[in-house]
Amino acid sequence: MKRLKLNYLFIGIVTLLLALALWPNVSWRGDRGDLIEEIKSRGELRIGTLVSPISYYSTNEGPAGLDYELSKLFAEYLGVKLKVVTYRNISELFPALEDDKVDMIASSLIYNRDRQAQFRVGPAYYSVSQQLVYRQGTAKPKTLTDLKEPLMVVSGSAHASTLNELKKKKYPDLSWTISSDLSSQDLLLQIANGKLKYTIADSVTVAILQRIYPQLAVAFDITDEEPVMWYINKAGGDNLYAAILDFFNQSVEDGTIARLEEKYLGHVGSFDYVDTKTFLRAIDQVLPDLKPLFEKYADRIHWKMLAAIAYQESHWNPQATSPTGVRGLMMLTRATADGVGVTDRINPEQSIRGGAKYLQQLMDKIPSTVPEDERIWFALAAYNMGFGHMLDVRALTKKQGGNPDSWVEVKQRLPMLSQKRYYTQTNYGYARGHEAYKYVENIRRYMVSLTGYLQEKEKQAALKAEQEKIMKESYPTVKSSDVD
Repeated sequence: MKRLKLNYLFIGIVTLLLALALWPNVSWRGDRGDLIEEIKSRGELRIGTLVSPISYYSTNEGPAGLDYELSKLFAEYLGVKLKVVTYRNISELFPALEDDKVDMIASSLIYNRDRQAQFRVGPAYYSVSQQLVYRQGTAKPKTLTDLKEPLMVVSGSAHASTLNELKKKKYPDLSWTISSDLSSQDLLLQIANGKLKYTIADSVTVAILQRIYPQLAVAFDITDEEPVMWYINKAGGDNLYAAILDFFNQSVEDGTIARLEEKYLGHVGSFDYVDTKTFLRAIDQVLPDLKPLFEKYADRIHWKMLAAIAYQESHWNPQATSPTGVRGLMMLTRATADGVGVTDRINPEQSIRGGAKYLQQLMDKIPSTVPEDERIWFALAAYNMGFGHMLDVRALTKKQGGNPDSWVEVKQRLPMLSQKRYYTQTNYGYARGHEAYKYVENIRRYMVSLTGYLQEKEKQAALKAEQEKIMKESYPTVKSSDVD
């Protein structure tokens, strides 16, 4: 899967130039009768969005998602609260913006030229390619001319616009169906369940959902990488647009955009079908016995994170042993086990308790300047290669002009710890930094699979319970005493 690594300096310059060009005619702070004034008067910024694994979703800790966090920061920038209004699909989203039910759309939508007459877009904050998706195990099409079965896309989406362009320019016989009721994610689930043959989706959404539905397969890219943007109504005046430009410029300069992209998209990478299938099977067959222990010893680290770490370490095998002598579910060294009071490393409870305690000790040693939501990644790198090497890579990042408190910048230097021209400059010398990089990224992917898969199972269980309730109410059981 390809995903553009944004040139943040370029985006910052372009955004600033746009803002400066607009600024002589616009001053959003305090203008009366403009949308900014309405937003400030009502005390809330209303965003329209779709529930998706990127933009907006619910967790036990509250709302999350790239667009949610970015919008929340924009609301704080305006000095108001954020109100999130969710819609089922794009067919509902844009009419809501047109009818002034929301102030803007923040839902990781690809730039769509068909919308430019009526709507205005903000700066790009990441990019995706459009991909043809089919089901693993079925014939893989090589081009759009190979499609002999129905292709379905969402009405009003950039995917539909792309198909229209392709039909005009290159594939006159191309045909497809439009769905006005379903979202792009719904169509992907139909592909995974074998109910639909083909659809088009953005590369990041596909990559994330493959961790939960490994049946999803990519045939080929339909487009090059395209920008993802917010949408606002042109009728709303220029002040909101100017504020968005200014906010994005600040967010690029202070690293906010880079941090959020790393948080939500940084783990998106190559997909291993067999490994994912094996992991999901282990969730069903092995995790139920271990889950109470992960929950028991989870503190500041969520139990699902502990479970993901343990799977990366041992594939949840309590008897696991490496050639270097580390053992157990959390693969503790003898020295580490002694330090955290573990006497039997292959005892599941002792191993989980010891691993959680050691990881918490590492978390406490991470400099306070590291953002709270990134401390775990630094701690995991230290768990894998040693705390001293983690300090080395931070120092190397600073020496090269990077931010040692930013995981996205530090992780790029991890492989350098195994290169002589770099590790000779460090205090602790050679380290298998490339393994630490892979280690952390794998854990993040397992976390996505574990969280999404369990949520899907909960949804299915709730749906089944609701269906059984309806059946019971519709067809009550006849008691034997009622029968003559």
